[in-house]
Amino acid sequence: MCNYLQAQDEVLYLGAGNTTGMTVTTSSAAFNTTGGNTIDGSGLDADAMEASRFLSHATMGADREMIDALVATDLDFEAWIDNQYMLQGTLMNAQMDNIWADLLQLYAAANIPEEDVFGPYALHFHYAWWTSAMTNEDVLRQKLAYALSQVLVISGRSQLGDYGESLAGYYDILLRNAFGNYRDLLAEVTLHPSMGVYLTHLNNPKTIESENIHPDENYAREILQLFSIGLYELNNDGSRKLDADGSAIPTYDNNDIKELAKVFTGLGGGALADWVTWVDEPYFGLDLFGIDRNVPMKMYNEWHEQGEKTILKNNVIPDGQDGMVDINQAIDIIFNHPNVGPFVSYRLIQRLIKSNPSPAYVNRVATVFNNNTEGVRGDMKSVIKAILLDEEARACSYLSDADNSRLREPLMRYTHVARALPKDNVYDRYWNNGYGYLETVKQMALQAPSVFNFYVTDFQPVGDIAQSGLVAPEFKLHHTTSSIGYLNEVNGWTIWNNLWYSWEGGTIGDEPVDLDTEYLHERAVDADNLLREYDILFSHGQLTDETRGIIRGTLSQMSDDPTEAWNRVRYSLYLFLISPDYVIRR
Repeated sequence: MCNYLQAQDEVLYLGAGNTTGMTVTTSSAAFNTTGGNTIDGSGLDADAMEASRFLSHATMGADREMIDALVATDLDFEAWIDNQYMLQGTLMNAQMDNIWADLLQLYAAANIPEEDVFGPYALHFHYAWWTSAMTNEDVLRQKLAYALSQVLVISGRSQLGDYGESLAGYYDILLRNAFGNYRDLLAEVTLHPSMGVYLTHLNNPKTIESENIHPDENYAREILQLFSIGLYELNNDGSRKLDADGSAIPTYDNNDIKELAKVFTGLGGGALADWVTWVDEPYFGLDLFGIDRNVPMKMYNEWHEQGEKTILKNNVIPDGQDGMVDINQAIDIIFNHPNVGPFVSYRLIQRLIKSNPSPAYVNRVATVFNNNTEGVRGDMKSVIKAILLDEEARACSYLSDADNSRLREPLMRYTHVARALPKDNVYDRYWNNGYGYLETVKQMALQAPSVFNFYVTDFQPVGDIAQSGLVAPEFKLHHTTSSIGYLNEVNGWTIWNNLWYSWEGGTIGDEPVDLDTEYLHERAVDADNLLREYDILFSHGQLTDETRGIIRGTLSQMSDDPTEAWNRVRYSLYLFLISPDYVIRR
């Protein structure tokens, strides 16, 4: 447990219950600040701070109710995780179907012609994603799915943007397998039409020399480089293995890519879209427009490259097999490569905890990936616990380590604020169009600019971070445009009181979603009480004296009349959310 207040090392001292025979009086009893609580330690916020910090790792944002509930368990983080494993929220396609059905009714009531209605597309995926992020109770599953979406990347910045159900169906793979096995996840991703379109192995043909046709190598390259083993052989702690000359050892070469590309031939649509009437069954060559976008691709063996294939250090896939057997054998070979444990572990630690995990931390998690102690490789439940409960994530000694930090992703700042504070919406809808924030800060779910995600794992911003040999991936999105854009976004949330809006206001009268900060108003008279609550919700006990002094000084220039509570809360909240104490998490 982290000690946020240090007591002197004496046999007898005030605090920790040593108040026998003492009478303590204070000028105020508000917000658990009675004299006895102040002296005996029960009024301290250490447990709330620790719970809040854990939830910042394990969720996309926690409110005071969630924090207090975790405190009430005596900070039993493992039990909290186990409970989350039992929860199954609404999957993304079902969420989007519900929203689309509601929209069609609203459009009909507004006399909008059916021919003027387009969707569902990426906009409606955004509506569903935000609805799930704000309402689902399976908050750990939601966080893991989002983290995995930055490893196994597809993007709506492609033709997939016109097919909301394809985006949602792909995201459902991440949700369903977040607590499953990485091998199953890799297999489902491989066969989903969204990935088939994005990395071009849908309708990937066998070699036809006479027509100069050869297998597309795109997916073969990226499943190795980005989804599983990376470019260089790794030790279990994530460091690179070196040859006798001290050079990094490549994990594969161009011949491996050519051979693996042959494996991923012959995959086409698994079923027809409901509206297709000109054929009775799907065929090889039918594109995304005509296929069911959530039925896995199937094998058309007449288009599959036959012959023996040799991949990754002489692993042989025999000749004469069904194409799906080839694919499953290839996935097994890739999944069992020793790089996968450290490769996946490092990336998930970066997404959940910190930018620069120590080799020892990576080794501990990768060891669990390799064997969950019951002989199972790739067990995500065990990996998640290993990441979230590791000493490097939980021990207080790391809080003072400058390397133990991470710039919060712009999207996670947004969801955190929206989850932490009550919201006001006339229709109780959370339909965030997302495009404005994407334009401003360059991030939204399934909107990466390329298969390399929003940032690469080893990005180093110029300056002290690079000179220290550290990485900071999220700083790729922190530049002269996006940093100012974020300030403007926070100004909109707090001062202009608008978290987001849908794109339906002009047609069905949809109302924006606003913050409801009323519960903070009673704290607003006392700057320290207000900042205490912000520190619990947003900075997890890491609010510095410097930032506290700046905000306290600003509040001292404002009226403390109760009628000014709204202004005191909103202006102080604005300053807090743009401060480094919030934006940089330890």
